[in-house]
Amino acid sequence: MKRLVKDDSLCIGCRQCEETCSKAFYKVADASKSCIRITDKEDGTYKITVCTQCGKCAEVCNTGMITAGPNGVYRLNKKECVGCLMCVGFCPEQIMVQSDDCLEPSKCTACGLCAKNCPTGAIKIVEE
Repeated sequence: MKRLVKDDSLCIGCRQCEETCSKAFYKVADASKSCIRITDKEDGTYKITVCTQCGKCAEVCNTGMITAGPNGVYRLNKKECVGCLMCVGFCPEQIMVQSDDCLEPSKCTACGLCAKNCPTGAIKIVEE
């Protein structure tokens, strides 16, 4: 199974991962369109939220347009998605992204671009 892992203690809050993700999906640097969330904690550190490939989005998809690939990554068939956004509402990590620019939402595909651009190694792509 291919997935992202994170180490909050290594995060410096540069948000390069958010920018990389939004550029990959939407071709713009906009953190609200990223499938990764970096949040500031009260103690001055940061929390990284990534897709765990748990499959809850696929479980609630009424049309069956979210399916697991051979490497365990859940993918959304954007061409067939009806835009009901059930997957967005039921994502336990709250990182399924819906943008007014598109009918269908976006989800992490474990592409690894965020990990490649993380200067501290706080985000990594692993194959289990």
